[in-house]
Amino acid sequence: MVAVEVTTRNLAEVSDFNGRLDANRRVALVARVSGVIENIGFVPGAIVEQDQPLFVIESDLYDAAMREAEGALRAAQAQRDLARLERDRQSELVLREAGAQARLDQAEAALATVEADVLRLEAALDRARTNLSYTVIKAPFSGRIGNSAVDEGALVGPESGALATLVQLDPIHAEFPVPTALLRTFLERVERGEVSREAAVRLTLANGTVYDAQGDIDFVDSRVNSGTDSVMLRARFANPEGRLLDGELVRVTLTTDTPEGELAIPAEAVQRDIQGAFVLVVGEGEVAEQRRITVLRNAQGFAVIGAGLSEGERVITEGVNKVRVGAVVDAAAPEG
Repeated sequence: MVAVEVTTRNLAEVSDFNGRLDANRRVALVARVSGVIENIGFVPGAIVEQDQPLFVIESDLYDAAMREAEGALRAAQAQRDLARLERDRQSELVLREAGAQARLDQAEAALATVEADVLRLEAALDRARTNLSYTVIKAPFSGRIGNSAVDEGALVGPESGALATLVQLDPIHAEFPVPTALLRTFLERVERGEVSREAAVRLTLANGTVYDAQGDIDFVDSRVNSGTDSVMLRARFANPEGRLLDGELVRVTLTTDTPEGELAIPAEAVQRDIQGAFVLVVGEGEVAEQRRITVLRNAQGFAVIGAGLSEGERVITEGVNKVRVGAVVDAAAPEG
């Protein structure tokens, strides 16, 4: 049989959860004006830069509309200047008592009318310029572009739906549900100083590969999912090479630091009956005795002891079925 000493260990708490990756930003690119696609400026699946032209829609009609709006505005501005001169002339005549107030009133009304026309045509020009700018669909941020839903020469418009989808993968988030009871217990232990609030977050990918970058928790939902009685947490990961993909299923591992100096024994040494947990201790004279213990938690294959054992005592881990309490035992230390 084998007996090991009760020792002080630094055992971080580790919990695993199923999660899914979610892009930091995601946008569906939609045409805001109608026209024929003249050029597609990206390769599907490639990384594009912010403000890079992605789709170019024929602009001749929108350019003509803008120039027409510019001409109408200039004509209205000329009419406004003329109306101001007439208003000023009638005002001077009234001051010299050489003109009628009615004519001045008419000049004021005419000026107000053309000034309103100028405002209306300025708005029309702004609209025409905006429509012209919509003929070039640019990337609103840097990211990975998906496949194009249309080809060059296709007629598109606002009703065409998404032309392509752009996602920002760096950084990327992993969202995962945590049972409410587990989260509540963790928060209470933080308040008691038993664990650190900071937690290291690791990802295991679908093929078993552990992602090399560590993440951090940046969001805890304020609402409990009534269907699963869980709270959604989110961790943020750097993803400069785009290895992590939007929507990918992952395994999220949380590792929480604990205070130093916890007494621990191998978990296989702990036995249980209707009264609770106990271990077999090698006491004085190599006599086996049963000892009731309190187990605070299990971590990394060890049971953290809250009461019942002292550092340096030996507990039997192998061959417990052959031990009779009160008998002398021949327990060896574990190999290695």
